[in-house]
Amino acid sequence: MSESGLTTGDFTAENEPFALFGSWLKDAENSEPNDPNAVAVATVDENGMPNVRMVLLKGYDENGFVFYTNFESQKGREILGQKKAAMCFHWKSLRRQVRLRGEVEVVSDAEADAYYASRARGSRIGAWASKQSRPLETRFALEKSVAEYTARYAIGDIPRPPYWSGFRIRPVSIEFWHDRQFRLHDRIEFRRAVADGPWEKVRMYP
Repeated sequence: MSESGLTTGDFTAENEPFALFGSWLKDAENSEPNDPNAVAVATVDENGMPNVRMVLLKGYDENGFVFYTNFESQKGREILGQKKAAMCFHWKSLRRQVRLRGEVEVVSDAEADAYYASRARGSRIGAWASKQSRPLETRFALEKSVAEYTARYAIGDIPRPPYWSGFRIRPVSIEFWHDRQFRLHDRIEFRRAVADGPWEKVRMYP
């Protein structure tokens, strides 16, 4: 297995995880053929049974990592119930992975409204038409629902559904992993006791 040739410098020397994540995401935007912001989000239900699915990261800063969803969906209900979640980014072209986990908060109405307004009109209609994660009788039933909401909001603005908003994972750990030969990978983890606390960096065995 050869090196990717895309790592500049020694990332294990970095001392701030959000800046490092930003540089890796920028590299992914230049290398990944589709959706460099795709990320697996893991949750658990009230019985501790895990679930995982892919979503799109829609924002990040020192406060955390943001994605949007229907709060009545399975992941929405599980996150609202447990208030915890984890993420895993895997950029195959770069041979890199980032894992993070932490407590979850709901974004502000202003943030949710601004993002919702930026979506394509069809996507805004879809947020009303889809009863996400619930049984669907036929594809026709979904198409009928889309047609009904398209007619309802034929002109003017499409309001954000009250059950549709965003979650922000406020990480207490962020791990960066980069492939090396013979499975002797580079791996560092940033840890902190609480979401607004100072980071400790630990280099990990692969």
